[in-house]
Amino acid sequence: MSAFPTYESDSEFQKLLARRSDVDLTAAALEFARDAYPQLEFEPTMLWIADRASELSGPVARAKSERDALEALARCLAEEHGLHGDGSHFDDPDCSFLNRVIETGRGIPISLSVVYMAVADRVGIELKGVAAPGHFLTRCDTPAGVLFLDPFHAGRIMLRDEALAWLSEQSDLSRREVSSTLGEASPRAIIIRMLNNLKVLYARTEDWPAAWQVQHRLSALHPGSYPERRDLAILSVRAKRSGIGMDLLQSCLADCPSDDRADLERFLKEAQSDLARWN
Repeated sequence: MSAFPTYESDSEFQKLLARRSDVDLTAAALEFARDAYPQLEFEPTMLWIADRASELSGPVARAKSERDALEALARCLAEEHGLHGDGSHFDDPDCSFLNRVIETGRGIPISLSVVYMAVADRVGIELKGVAAPGHFLTRCDTPAGVLFLDPFHAGRIMLRDEALAWLSEQSDLSRREVSSTLGEASPRAIIIRMLNNLKVLYARTEDWPAAWQVQHRLSALHPGSYPERRDLAILSVRAKRSGIGMDLLQSCLADCPSDDRADLERFLKEAQSDLARWN
């Protein structure tokens, strides 16, 4: 058995590894949720999304504009089914997993956005992800201009100027800096952002085994990245995978920046000491 995950059962993650664009974002998000919930079945989440789309088919068909359709989407998901943002639960990994977002009603901006996009896609609304700084949004391009929908705040809808002003205030960036981030985010970019969120969360709570699983996915997505390889090496030691960690650390030390050397050598000694206790 390989010491590393192979993702043979993760068909959408395999597409991301191959840099394909035909990725089912919902399934890809559920694939990494299965790292936390190994017995996770995708069907209940997919059926929930299909049921919401069925409920929306009539209201969307009667909508007189794209804005009306977006308002119907927000009413369905936020008001009728209780999906909402909850800042007090940002440190809860369940707020990043689509199955748990649907079960609890709580999510962070990006996970709620993925749910909104999944339902929207099934009723013909072209809702796309927006990797804005500090707060993920969705956007819908209409003949009258782009509309931004914020699932974290009950599906509120903003014009471009409104979104720019709010995001600039939230991020302390200029409107010009924010403006460059408001394009459509690819499925690959969305999954990477979701994984990075989890990586930071697990590190903050010192859940090293979970952080290692997330980091391995990030490293697989960035096979040529020294920072991702370094983080995998360090997290391997912290997750008590010392043999793997020692090999990775030795590889990193061969070409690391001088600023990293002391930390890498310290973790290498820790890995060697941990292995010695078992030999």
